[in-house]
Amino acid sequence: MAEEISKSDLGSSATSAAKTSLFWPSVLRWIPTSTDHIIAAEKRLLSLVKTPYVQEQVNIGSGPPGSRVRWFRSSSNEPRFINTVTFDGKDDSPTLVMVHGYAASQGFFFRNFDALASHFRVIAVDQLGWGGSSRPDFTCRSTEETEAWFIDSFEEWRKAKNLTNFILLGHSFGGYVAAKYALKHPEHIKHLILVGSAGFSSESDVKSEWITRFRATWKGAILNHLWESNFTPQKVVRGLGPWGPDLVRRYTSARFGTHSTGDMLTEEESRLLTDYVYHTLVAKASGELCLKYIFAFGAFARMPLLQSASEWKVPTTFMYGFQDWMNYQGAQEARKHMKVPCEIIRVPQAGHFAFIDNPTGFHSAVLYACRKFLSPDPDNEPFPEELASA
Repeated sequence: MAEEISKSDLGSSATSAAKTSLFWPSVLRWIPTSTDHIIAAEKRLLSLVKTPYVQEQVNIGSGPPGSRVRWFRSSSNEPRFINTVTFDGKDDSPTLVMVHGYAASQGFFFRNFDALASHFRVIAVDQLGWGGSSRPDFTCRSTEETEAWFIDSFEEWRKAKNLTNFILLGHSFGGYVAAKYALKHPEHIKHLILVGSAGFSSESDVKSEWITRFRATWKGAILNHLWESNFTPQKVVRGLGPWGPDLVRRYTSARFGTHSTGDMLTEEESRLLTDYVYHTLVAKASGELCLKYIFAFGAFARMPLLQSASEWKVPTTFMYGFQDWMNYQGAQEARKHMKVPCEIIRVPQAGHFAFIDNPTGFHSAVLYACRKFLSPDPDNEPFPEELASA
């Protein structure tokens, strides 16, 4: 069931701390945020998008303690919601569902919605425990349970939206989730696009030897301990309290400004993205606590996708920025074992956030990946000159 956002809807995802904080002005709180702040910041960021859209909280239901659906293993029976934005598109356009990465939310695609909505019916979601979605207590205690948290909640969202036969795009950790979802529910996906996807390498890889050596040092031992203790980057920002926004501003200004590998953010884009990122990072810890269960220190997958490459059933396009810290060689190795069509596209002047660094190149890559659904003659569609094929 899809529901328009209302104050009562948002209450289900607010914590008791957030409710208490309503009695205090933002300037007097150690962490000046709330669920309402997240939604307001999202709306301000999406004001940069010209295409009309509908924002809704999609009800994925609730369940008692001990439910087979993992994210319901809590003391609360309250319903959970997935924050969703759907952009206007032609009725006969293919549906493109976009899933964000770790420490991000759907608003990170703000530079892409207008261009993609002219070709697709674009839907972007905040994964359970992120952004403006519900943030249940994270109760998972294994890799299998953690994967189920994201895969099963996404499947409940799909059912509520009555979607099938859509294109699924995931970035980084969102690419890992999208791939795992496609492995479990291939019947609903007609094409998979993995952008800078995590999860294709493991600690047993030869290239992980430097991590083993680093972990043997005192610095490595401390960082590994913090990782295994589930000490997330978000905890640092929360710990800084009212100084947190300045740290986030410095990060966004550096990553997408002075140290950008492509198109720098405008002053307005930087200000609105900073505001949005801050509020999504310091809200109640939930989905972020997946980190140590999905990845070992060094971002090596505990259950690598490479091990499942031969089971792939959905045609796939991998995308990587030229300066992406995620290595595209993992995708090349996976392609050797896949029995479905697979291609690897590299986007120049782009790092891990190719869709922000070089939106024009990213859009060309997406359109080429989906040529079968967009072009009257896909077999003769030329490869875009500004891109590279691996």
